[in-house]
Amino acid sequence: MPSGSDSRGPNKNSGAKSAKAIKAANKNSRPAKKGKGGVPAPRQIPWLSIGAGVAVLALIAVLGINLWPKVEERQALEPYKYSSENKDPSDKIDGVLKIEYPAGQHVDSTQRVAYDQTPPFGGPHDATWANCTGTVYADPIRTENAVHSLEHGAIWITYNPDLVDQDQIDSLAARVNGKSYMLMSPYPGQSSPISLQSWGHRLEIDKADDDRIDQFITALNQNPNVYPEVGASCTNPLFTPSTSPFDPTPPGADAIQMDGTGATPATDEQIPAGG
Repeated sequence: MPSGSDSRGPNKNSGAKSAKAIKAANKNSRPAKKGKGGVPAPRQIPWLSIGAGVAVLALIAVLGINLWPKVEERQALEPYKYSSENKDPSDKIDGVLKIEYPAGQHVDSTQRVAYDQTPPFGGPHDATWANCTGTVYADPIRTENAVHSLEHGAIWITYNPDLVDQDQIDSLAARVNGKSYMLMSPYPGQSSPISLQSWGHRLEIDKADDDRIDQFITALNQNPNVYPEVGASCTNPLFTPSTSPFDPTPPGADAIQMDGTGATPATDEQIPAGG
């Protein structure tokens, strides 16, 4: 062996390299940090993100619950929408009474008409129509004015205040209030609790939750196939029950008869002066 050489040199270098390799391997495979007592630290859960996701899902569920019944209602009313092929969908509604009446016969504001139906839904009427822009009247209105509104394509909902409670009145009012070509008023003495009128059509019902109410409105509100004066206005903000009071007494012998006797052909549409 050459003098001055150290037989341990190569082994020493190899040992150092091996120690470094082992240290590096241990570093790369180091286990997760441990908490107190050597127990692994808990994993951080993104509660904020989870909460936001749950809130979104809850909102979607609420919207679905509230909107789905409305979708079903619209689908259920499809057969009652009028068209050129389905001119009078009220024919599909059980209980609708239909009578043909001549149009355009006016009476004076002091005259009464001996109507053949109660409430009436066609025939001679006052030259001034009752406001029917989604108007809910708290008091009865003169029938001769209301019938003129029907001639313009409106739906008139009436109820017997002795037979209908406030909840049902509110339910009916929700269908009328603010809706175009709709009006509603009490009608003391009518035989049915609730009655719906359009020109030449009537439906008598017992409860405000009857599906036929919406069917009748869908079929006949402004249906140009069933009322005489298509395009006529329903606006008459000056009409009030106090200016045209309801008369609960039977018409007298001087009343205008349903054959038009005493009525004058309509030449124009009238609203109170200043309207």
